[in-house]
Amino acid sequence: MVCLAQFMVILDVAIVNVALPSIRSDLHFSSAGLQWVVNAYTLTFAGFLMLGGRSADLLGRRRVLLVGTAVFALTSLLCAVASSRGLLIGARAVQGVSGAIVSPATLSIIATSFAEGAERNRALGAWVTMGALGASSGALLGGVLTQWLGWPAIFAINVPLGLVAIVLGLRVIPAGVRSTGPRHFDLLGAVLVTAGLVGITGGIVRSDTLGWGSTGVLAPIAAGAGLIGAFLLVEGRFARAPLVPLSIFRLPQLRAANLVVILMYAAFFAMWFFLTLYLQQVLHDDPIQAGLEFLPMTGSVFAGSRVAPRLVARFGVRAVVVAGMLSATAGLILLTGVAPGGSYAAVVLPGGVLASLGMGLALVPATIAAVQGVPGAQSGLASGLLNTSRLVGGALGLALLSSVATAHTRHELVSAVAAPRALTDGFALAFEIGAAFCIAGALVAVALLRARPAPPADVAPAPGTAEPEAIAA
Repeated sequence: MVCLAQFMVILDVAIVNVALPSIRSDLHFSSAGLQWVVNAYTLTFAGFLMLGGRSADLLGRRRVLLVGTAVFALTSLLCAVASSRGLLIGARAVQGVSGAIVSPATLSIIATSFAEGAERNRALGAWVTMGALGASSGALLGGVLTQWLGWPAIFAINVPLGLVAIVLGLRVIPAGVRSTGPRHFDLLGAVLVTAGLVGITGGIVRSDTLGWGSTGVLAPIAAGAGLIGAFLLVEGRFARAPLVPLSIFRLPQLRAANLVVILMYAAFFAMWFFLTLYLQQVLHDDPIQAGLEFLPMTGSVFAGSRVAPRLVARFGVRAVVVAGMLSATAGLILLTGVAPGGSYAAVVLPGGVLASLGMGLALVPATIAAVQGVPGAQSGLASGLLNTSRLVGGALGLALLSSVATAHTRHELVSAVAAPRALTDGFALAFEIGAAFCIAGALVAVALLRARPAPPADVAPAPGTAEPEAIAA
């Protein structure tokens, strides 16, 4: 059940990509404004994940998961009926908040329902696989729904998925144990970190029209950085119950794993975005055809995430993370060969498969490392932090690489380069920078991740849990 809920919220990050050209046409978005259909969701998702994780620890994981799933389904319906740009972006933002309630609860349930070691690693592998499938299969599902039923269907599909998840959750997840102490929610911290991320991302997005040296770019970036600084001050000194107790960063595995995930997703969010535009705007594929062309990448993510737990058991977390990041680097380098007369079979297929395989291989051990050694009472916090890293990395990476690609395309157009060539050269530059992010992630893993002995096989699951297999299903 928790895997289904995780699939749903991550699917919504990706399913919108193939529909972006249709949404842009129907609601008359600009190029910069179109990014906010993606980032309004990812930024509120990222900004409120820590609050969602804290809520799961204090109020009970099942209760939080079921309420969050219900709100997610309702806001998805609102997105489907949106008739204006403002309404769609606003609904996406609220949808992101509800996703931030659901996702950390799912990982926290797994972390407290399975004994640390091989059993938990298999469960985490299933959780990561479903999330990765949501991210990668969104292209195909989005293409089919957009072409046959129109773009509103990509949001409406969450309604039946949410209902199924709620019914299963009521049946297989026990009420569990929740905190009996004071229930303090650091709402100020959540608002500060979300506003800070929006400011930084908004400034980056505007750079493609105003230029990097303009006040309209530097002011929101500076304001966002100031808000992030205020968030750290509140967390460290003033919050009664910090959203993110800074002491959790004393765990070296957690620090390193989150940094790897930030770099990984900075590359991959942009990769899906640019490949979608390349297939539809340059190669002129229709939405269904573009979705079908993403299927091998979906299969590669699935294969990588399924085999990763066994590789971790044999070679350790660090080796598998490094191998995955190097595979992703190789794939992104191949994708720099995109061109106006390019071939899906020669460039997109091999590059996308290698990169997606690397994502599946690296994400599972990074997730394992992020939750190893974390006390059960802080499992929601650790899972929220990991998901925050994924979405913050993705949102900032998409904003940065989109800005760089657009600026490069405009520079070449001024230099009398043909428009199709200028466009694909911008995409290629974004893929190059994404490859650099993945190399940096591999170096972080080599330098900072360390092997950790597995706990004894007879460690019992946390009290108040149901059958692990039913929960993870």
